[in-house]
Amino acid sequence: MPARSSPASQAARPTAGKAATINDIARLAGVSKKTVSRIINNSPLVRKDTREKVEALMREVGYTPDPLARGLAFRRSFLIGMVYDNPTAQYIVDMQYGALDALRESGFELVVHPCDTRSPGYIDGVRRFVQQQKLHGVMLIPRASEDQNLVDMLAETGCRYTRIVPVGFDDRDGRMIVTHDRDGAAEAADYLLTLGHRDVALITGPLAYRSAIERTEGFVGTFAKRGIEVPKSRIIEASYTFESGVAAAEKLLAGKQRPTAIFCGNDEMAAGVYKVAMRAGISIPRDLSVIGYDDSPLAARLWPSLTSVRRQTRDTGRIAATMLIRPDNGPLPVASVRPHLIVRDSCQPPA
Repeated sequence: MPARSSPASQAARPTAGKAATINDIARLAGVSKKTVSRIINNSPLVRKDTREKVEALMREVGYTPDPLARGLAFRRSFLIGMVYDNPTAQYIVDMQYGALDALRESGFELVVHPCDTRSPGYIDGVRRFVQQQKLHGVMLIPRASEDQNLVDMLAETGCRYTRIVPVGFDDRDGRMIVTHDRDGAAEAADYLLTLGHRDVALITGPLAYRSAIERTEGFVGTFAKRGIEVPKSRIIEASYTFESGVAAAEKLLAGKQRPTAIFCGNDEMAAGVYKVAMRAGISIPRDLSVIGYDDSPLAARLWPSLTSVRRQTRDTGRIAATMLIRPDNGPLPVASVRPHLIVRDSCQPPA
């Protein structure tokens, strides 16, 4: 008895080198295009044997549903946008990995939109991005997440969103993941105080970023509670980049009265401190203790390994994307991701 041929072998296959379409699947399976659409979107209105036949056929010919086409058919998109203005590449990569963790096997795809929140027309650019891609929802990453005008625009266009923010904002829909940056910086300050440091310095991110303000106030405020003032001359505003960390460290380490410890607003700037210290013959941690923020892969790769505040970036991206693909679009509880200090080898009591 001859072997039974597969459905795809009983009808003309798609042209070699050309991706199969939903019309090809319907023709090869002998069903309507609507039936194929229902199967792709897990509709219960399809018989089990028909579903199994069509799914086997899709696997055989390597058919992958197009997210944009699915959205057009159901008057919504299967695309999630990520809008960001952030100079730290590793942070953005980790956030994307987290979002992709949540979207895997969901049928949704991730598209990204970098922007410059200082540009007067950037909100119109985000609006075009949302409308052209027909986005199902948008993840807003700092600093874009801190702009209420951008949030209001998304609400007006009916696009759901989640905001990743360093501190809670007044959002009636509660679509926030709060990262509590002030608490992370306060824990770093407590650790230095426990080691006996009193003459400390701080390299902040741009104070236009709420994260930089929260980390500065958390660090300085913790010392103030112990009756210790961090002088303004010891607080240098930088830009969350390695180069700006180098420039800030050169100012702080140039004189004879050097601080015994420096807290940096991220690991990139802490790496800049390492470079300046090495050139000046300053030993870390014997002569200078250093703490970063983010606990990026860089922290463990520096020598000595960098003590840093871990802020669970990948988990934050996963939570933000998960909130967006919930079946309903109603108010959401505010989510929290708590930072904590990872102690390594870059700190010790002052000499």
